[in-house]
Amino acid sequence: MPEYNWPEAEKRSRIGNRKTRLDGPVKVTGKAEYTYDVKLYGMLYAKMLTCPHAHAKIVSIDISQAEAMEGVKAIRMIQEPGAEIQWADDEIVAVAAETEDIARDALKAIKVEYEVLDHFVDDENKDAAPVVNPAQEEVTGDPDAAFANAAFVSEGFYGARVIAHACLESHGDVAVWDDDEHLTVFASTQAVSSLPGQFADGLGIPAANVRVICQHVGGGFGSKFSADRWGIECARLAKIAGRPVKLMLERDAEIHVAGGRPSSYAKIKTAADKDGNIVGWASESWGTGGPAGTGSPPVPYVWQIPNRRHQHSSIPTNIGPSRAWRAPNHPQACFLTMSALEDLAAKVGMDPLDFVLKNIALTGTRSQNYADELKIGADLIGWKHHWHPRGQAGDGPVKRGLGLALHTWGGRGHQSNCELVIHADSSVEIKLGSQDLGTGTRTVIALVVADTFGLTADDITVRIGDSRYPASGASGGSTTVGGVSSAARRASLVALEQLLGRIAPELEAKPEDLEVINSTIRVKGDHSKSLSWKEATALLGVSTITATGQHPGPGRLDDSGVAGIQMADVSVDTETGVVSINKMVAVQDCGLIIDLMTAESQVHGALIMGIAYSLAEERVMDPVTGTLLNGDMEFYKLPGIGDVGELVVHMMTGPGYDERGVIGLGEPPVVSPGAAISNAVANAIGVRVPYLPLTPDRVLEALGKGGAA
Repeated sequence: MPEYNWPEAEKRSRIGNRKTRLDGPVKVTGKAEYTYDVKLYGMLYAKMLTCPHAHAKIVSIDISQAEAMEGVKAIRMIQEPGAEIQWADDEIVAVAAETEDIARDALKAIKVEYEVLDHFVDDENKDAAPVVNPAQEEVTGDPDAAFANAAFVSEGFYGARVIAHACLESHGDVAVWDDDEHLTVFASTQAVSSLPGQFADGLGIPAANVRVICQHVGGGFGSKFSADRWGIECARLAKIAGRPVKLMLERDAEIHVAGGRPSSYAKIKTAADKDGNIVGWASESWGTGGPAGTGSPPVPYVWQIPNRRHQHSSIPTNIGPSRAWRAPNHPQACFLTMSALEDLAAKVGMDPLDFVLKNIALTGTRSQNYADELKIGADLIGWKHHWHPRGQAGDGPVKRGLGLALHTWGGRGHQSNCELVIHADSSVEIKLGSQDLGTGTRTVIALVVADTFGLTADDITVRIGDSRYPASGASGGSTTVGGVSSAARRASLVALEQLLGRIAPELEAKPEDLEVINSTIRVKGDHSKSLSWKEATALLGVSTITATGQHPGPGRLDDSGVAGIQMADVSVDTETGVVSINKMVAVQDCGLIIDLMTAESQVHGALIMGIAYSLAEERVMDPVTGTLLNGDMEFYKLPGIGDVGELVVHMMTGPGYDERGVIGLGEPPVVSPGAAISNAVANAIGVRVPYLPLTPDRVLEALGKGGAA
C-alpha cells in the first residue's frame, strides 16, 4: 500500500504554484453553460405566482382562466386554500407555457383571495416583536466583579442588517423526464450528489432514477444546497406537460426568498484594567432569519475573555427564511466583537494594534498565528505610519482611518469519492460528483493528480458536475478543497502504484525503486533507465488502470482550523457621508495550498464580498406592508470595480502550515471586512457608526450625534 501523504516541498512539481483556472477560457469566451443557458428541444418556460402579503391566509384560488389560455401547457397549485403564508413572495401557483410572456400573462389571469393577517418585519425593534424567543444566559467567570473593579468600561450598540445572497445566476432548474420514472435536472446547485435524493423524496421516485447535472454555477454562497419547492414544482410541471421545463427565479423573488444572512444586533459592555488587559464582557444580542428567528452569534468572537456574560434572543419575523451565507454567523459575530473591543481600546487610549497584541493570548491556540499575521499586515498597510487616535484625522472634510479584525474557521474536508483512470494513450481522467462554484475546484483536482504523476494540470481531464459520477460532498463550510483533493491524492497514489508495478520489469527494477519526474518514469539513481509517460502507459495495451479514492481515508491529508487578520484603510467624506476604500490587507493561513493563484483569488473575492456588505448590502423592508423595497439590482446595491480600492493578500505558507494538510479557504476571509472597515471609519471620524452597512446617511447621523466633523 502507498503512503498516503503530501509530497515534501522539494518534491512538489505543481502543488503550491500559481496555475490559471482550467475553466477560464470557456468562461471568458461565453462557452461555459450555466443552468440559465440550457435550452432543450420543446422546452417550456415556467413562472410562479407569489403572495403579495407578508402574512396572509389563502381564501380561494381560481386558475380556470389561466388554464384556458392558448400556450399554457401545465398549471400547479403549490399551496391550497386554507394555507397560511408567512412571508411575501411565497409561491402560490406555478405555470408552464410556450413562452415566458405567455406564462406571465397566465399569472395575471389567476385570481387569489387572501385574508391579510398582522405581520412583523422590524427586527431591530425587539420590544415591539409579538414573539421573542430568549436563550438561556451564558456566564463564565465573574463578570460583575470584573466590571466593578475595572479601570475602563466601554458600552455600545452595534447592528448588522439582513442581507441577500445576490447570486448573479438566480436559483432555478431545467427538468426533463425520459419517461414517467426517470428525471434529469439541470440545476444551479452547490450539491450535485445530494440533490437526486431530495428530488426523489419530493416526487416519490427512487433516487437512482434522478440525474443532476451542473457544469457551472453563477454563485451560491450557501444558498443552493436544496432542491427547493421551485425545483420540485419544475419537475412536476415537466411531467404534466410531457416536455422539458425551465423555471428560474425572478430577481425580486431571488433577493426576497432565496436566502438571506440573518441580522444581529447587540448591546455590549467591555472592561479593561489600568494596563489595558481585557477583563470583562457582557452582551445582549438579538436578530432574525425569518419566521424561525436565528441562532446566537458566537460572541465574544475568537476572544476567550475570562469573565463574560451573554444572552441572545431570537426574533421571528415575516420575511423570507435565512440560509447559510459564507461563514454563517461569523461575520456578524466578528463585527459585534471587534467593534466593541476597538471602542474599548479607544477608551483605554491605546493603539488598537498594540491593544490586540497585548491581549493576544486570549485568542487561544492560534494566538501566535494571529500575532505573526498582525505584524505582517501592519507592515503591508503602513499601520504605524498612518494610524492616529480618534478625532485626530487632520483638517479638511475628508478623514482617513485604519481598522483591524481577526477571524477563524474550520474547513475540514467533506466526504468525497472519485474514480481515476489511466488510459493506454497516456491520457488521465478523474470523475467525481462535485461541483465548481467558480472557486477553481477543477484546477485543484487536476493539480493534485498532475503532481502525483509528474504531469501538468492540462494533461488531466477532470469530470465533475454530474450525479452519475462517484458521490462527493456539497460545497459548503469551505470543505470542498480538502475533500476532493484528499480523495484525488489517494486515488492517484493507488493508480501510480499499479502503473509502476506494470512497468518495473521493463526497467529491470522494483516498483519501489522508480520515481516520476517531469512526465518521465525512471530508476532512482540510474536515470539511463527511464520511460516517458507516453511510453509507460502504452505498455498497458488494451487495458487501463482504474483506481478509486475516498475521503476520509488513511493518512493525514487535511485539517481544520485557520487564523486570519484583515486591516482596512478608508477615507470618509464628512460632508457627504461617503466611505471610500483606499486599501484592504488580508493575511491568511489555510494549511497546504494546492494552487496559490486560486487561493489568493479566493481571498480577493472574499474581500470584495466583505466590502459589499460593509458599505452597501441590505434588504430594506417596509414595516407597513411587510414587503421588500429594493428587490432588484438597481436598488440592492453592490460595489463596482472602482469601489473596492487596492487589495493586498498575503498567504501564510511553509513550515508550520504546509504539514497540516489542506484546509478550506472560501469562508474565513469574508468574516473580517465588516469589522475592519467599521473600525477604520470610527478611527477616521472619531465616532462609531453603529450599523452595517455604513451608508452615507448613517455616517452623517453618527457624526451629528457625536458632534464631530
